[in-house]
Amino acid sequence: MSSSTKAEIRVFIIENFLFGDETQAPGDEVSLIENDIVDSTGILELVAYLEEHFGIAIADPEIVPENFDNIARLAAFTDGKLRHGLAAKAS
Repeated sequence: MSSSTKAEIRVFIIENFLFGDETQAPGDEVSLIENDIVDSTGILELVAYLEEHFGIAIADPEIVPENFDNIARLAAFTDGKLRHGLAAKAS
């Protein structure tokens, strides 16, 4: 997974859910949901950010904790979508 993707997602989370407080930044594996960093509305904000910033499309069935629970999962999901998109365009 791209460290750049992780870093960009982390910045978005800090700026939008932690009011810019970098001291509260969660680790890569820390649950954003269980630690009340992101709620259901926040998940929708994350979806909109990922779609707009990375140019990916996210289907409703993909909006699950396995993809959105922490920064590492968000980055892996995003990188997978980006790879799939590039592979689809190359075909």
